[in-house]
Amino acid sequence: MRTLIHLALSASLLAGCTAARKTDARFPAASTKNERPLRLAFITCCKDGPFYGPVKKGMHDAAAQMSVKCDWLGTEDVNVRAQAELVRQAVADSYDGIALSIIDPEAFDSVVAEAIKQGVPVVGFNVDDCGTPNARLSSVNQRFKEAGRALVNHVAADIPLGAHVLATLHDKGISALDDRLAGLRDALKNKDVRWTVLVTGNDTAKGEQLIADAFRQDPELRIVFNTGLADTEAAGRVIERYFAQRGCWSAGFDLSPEILRLIKAGPIRCTVDQQPYIQGFYPVMQLTLYLRYGIRPSDVDAGATIVDRSNVDRVLELTKSQYR
Repeated sequence: MRTLIHLALSASLLAGCTAARKTDARFPAASTKNERPLRLAFITCCKDGPFYGPVKKGMHDAAAQMSVKCDWLGTEDVNVRAQAELVRQAVADSYDGIALSIIDPEAFDSVVAEAIKQGVPVVGFNVDDCGTPNARLSSVNQRFKEAGRALVNHVAADIPLGAHVLATLHDKGISALDDRLAGLRDALKNKDVRWTVLVTGNDTAKGEQLIADAFRQDPELRIVFNTGLADTEAAGRVIERYFAQRGCWSAGFDLSPEILRLIKAGPIRCTVDQQPYIQGFYPVMQLTLYLRYGIRPSDVDAGATIVDRSNVDRVLELTKSQYR
């Protein structure tokens, strides 16, 4: 009798363990040593841009912690059609999840929906689709209009009524830059400023030439607002080399050793940090937890931290290890 009870209990426990291992087909079980690790694809534009150094570090750090494999993919320049095709290719290549920089509010709607329908979860990073419905599960990015307002508010006392203000974008067709500019304009609408908008390109040297030309064409121009890394560097260099004695200054976005040096030197008043490290780290964590355990991702605001002379030394030290 005892033998029968023992066998029955053993069978029951075995059945329970077997049931516990069953998972929803949409959420693969956690990898074991005998299974391949989850494969995640990060897909962006301008994939070799210097901005992405901390993003890649965050991605690799999270991948090591979660025992997953991540690949960094993307286009050389801004090409939304080619970037959208990379999403389809990632699904065809059997990636388990995708982190996507959604630089256009409409161009990625259909490919994201296709990926989700085929069981490949997509989260946004760096730039989100805030303008139209999108099937992506979450996004880790700055709130761009709010960041533009924060930048203006930090320097508003130094902007005279009716000033001529130059605004730069390093590329056309990136919603984040357009939204930052919209935030800048909104925060300055009561100052009655006159705007000139200039697309400088992602090559800092070429951007310097264009910004220098703008200063030379209008001797009254004093203030430059930049919306990205390359043009922020370019404006600071131009002012330092040619227009510092004219009382010119700039303020912009993102971090690099050169931007931080120029803040210490004075041509750049401040910059806005969007914490790129977490834009690589959190998407890996979110996709892995979702795929393994069905824990649904949620949006993360990457912030709009002002970096100026008061805190630049601390931030400069952290850029050496690519945390900032």
